[in-house]
Amino acid sequence: MQNLLTEGDVNFSNARKDWYKLLDTETASLLKEDADVFLHQALSTPCMEVLDSASGIYITAVSGKKYMDFHGNSVHQVGYGNQYVLDSVKNQMDKLAFSPRRYTNEISIEFAKKLTSLLPQNLNRILFTPGGTSSIGMALKLVRVITGKNKVVSIQDSFHGASLDAIGVGGEYQFKKYMGKLYPENVLIPQPVTYNNPNLEKGGIDFADALEQVLIENDDIGAFIAETIRNTDVQIPSIAYWKKVRDICTRYHVLLILDEIPIAFGRTGKMFAFEHYGIEPDILCLGKGLGAGIIPIAAMITKDAYNIASDISLGHYTHEKSPLGAAAGLAMLEYMEAHNLLAETVIKEAFLKIELNKLKEQHNVIGDIRGIGLLWGIELVKDHITKEKACDAAEKILYYCLNNGLSFKVSQGNVLQLCPPLTISLIELSEAIKVLSTAFNNL
Repeated sequence: MQNLLTEGDVNFSNARKDWYKLLDTETASLLKEDADVFLHQALSTPCMEVLDSASGIYITAVSGKKYMDFHGNSVHQVGYGNQYVLDSVKNQMDKLAFSPRRYTNEISIEFAKKLTSLLPQNLNRILFTPGGTSSIGMALKLVRVITGKNKVVSIQDSFHGASLDAIGVGGEYQFKKYMGKLYPENVLIPQPVTYNNPNLEKGGIDFADALEQVLIENDDIGAFIAETIRNTDVQIPSIAYWKKVRDICTRYHVLLILDEIPIAFGRTGKMFAFEHYGIEPDILCLGKGLGAGIIPIAAMITKDAYNIASDISLGHYTHEKSPLGAAAGLAMLEYMEAHNLLAETVIKEAFLKIELNKLKEQHNVIGDIRGIGLLWGIELVKDHITKEKACDAAEKILYYCLNNGLSFKVSQGNVLQLCPPLTISLIELSEAIKVLSTAFNNL
């Protein structure tokens, strides 16, 4: 049975307890105040640090300690406190900070046009919302309008948001516990695992076959929803897998919803991850980095042919056409283009691939290295044959790195997920690798 008291599961491991002993008095006091006022929940409670500021790749605690942030909840593609984005938001705030429903505003229109211009021509209809979970909810509602069907296929242990409708199509038990019967009804198929499959071209066809088998057995499925590339533990399906999935969805008249909320906007070296595969979704959900870590904003984008729900409210959110969110998002895209971040990310990807594979050669505890762009996973195992998880080793490395100014998250109990800002320099990447290397040497 999997140990549920590991970092990244409930945040109450022995390693976390030991961490608190190292904190200064002011930080400990503030953490207690936080624990006394906020409702406790897994993954977010108890908090581990108190932040004071953030800039570039760094987050700084009230104690003055700085961390290179290789986590960032996937919002920091253009770095923290990006001045170009901040200036755009501040200028918009002086002019129009909020736009009531039934009114539109120029910056939201400009942003919508810019975002859709980066996508295939068919994906030209958009709705904004304050959060990624809400974009998933709108997508699920639109599927019912288009297909008249209620069931959805998704992937085991997947995550698409924390609301009831989103966890209904998700696969993570930690979100479903105590929730009883969930809607929409969903059918789970296996995750296209890419362990020891470095070839992006081939592999994983049997996982696509599992989708077809489900569709043969069920005639009431309206959509298949999945992350194009799985963010948490960095699973990268093959081109052959996604080509076949796209073909299956088309043949069975099932809509393909791609959740790129955590991985779009250059994270994988492309503006959108599906560009690696030569496919197009029917519905695309975006969020997190879309607001540049400054203003929450997300989007659902679909085809003009599916603009058929004008008699119902798919979203109707208070901040649906947020001028500030649009200003942040537009500035983020402009900054990415002006600083050629996509090409820069590909260069940094090559550097990380070399350095992380060097680590693998030196340390038997590393079972696999998976990555694309600036999204990498280091999977730790006790045994290379059984793939038994080395959760204790993952925690030791995490807390060594935290003590030495490098922050990242642990997924599945044993995968070190590295997700730095795209603006990180090669020198800063080298510094992070040195910290990681020393952590492994001290196991």
